[in-house]
Amino acid sequence: MWASDVIADGVRGADPGAIPGKLCGVAVRLLPVTGASVSLRSNGMPVQLSASSDRAAHLCEVQATLGEGPCMRAAETGDPVLAADLTAGPDLHRWPVFAQQAIAVGVQAVYSMPLGNDTVCVGTLDLYRDAPGELTRRELNTARLVASVMTVALMALPRPVEEGPGADEPWLSGLAGDHDAVYQAIGMIMVQLGVGSDEALARLRAHAFSHNRTALEVARDVVAHRTRFDRD
Repeated sequence: MWASDVIADGVRGADPGAIPGKLCGVAVRLLPVTGASVSLRSNGMPVQLSASSDRAAHLCEVQATLGEGPCMRAAETGDPVLAADLTAGPDLHRWPVFAQQAIAVGVQAVYSMPLGNDTVCVGTLDLYRDAPGELTRRELNTARLVASVMTVALMALPRPVEEGPGADEPWLSGLAGDHDAVYQAIGMIMVQLGVGSDEALARLRAHAFSHNRTALEVARDVVAHRTRFDRD
């Protein structure tokens, strides 16, 4: 089957909110990768939408926590970032901590495809591979095709309705909760430490990394008053 036929078959009959997850599965079917995740770009911290597996979801959260990795770079530049070998060479040196975390769970290559157009990047499609290796030209074109369809699917999703009786629950409501938890925690850390937002986010990430947790997990504890940041 042509890639376009596989994509169409993979999303046929799916509810709009399920399409990003379906497309992650399609990417794994079409490409020499073992996992895929999709995230939105939000103020320097990717917000995960969906993933094909727990491992792919974990590595997406790792990049958000560390503030480094292929998905961060792809979101910043709007260009594909192809880390073909995290075990050695330039890719290892660019993101040493992320590479260590990825290798620890069996991933040795990551390909991040920007979502959006030539002027705006709204997020990334991240593809994970268990062994080092470059994508062929055909495989890269297929990855671009999946990313393009993902972009169209995201743009077509219903947006939250703030007012009006009987409005359907927006499918992003769960994601918005996670997003709000992180930024509510950042605001609380700003007050607790008397610092700006960038420093508060850096402290959140550092605390998460030092305790082997994700930034989202720590943010939830801050909001629930289980974790507090005190001035030195």
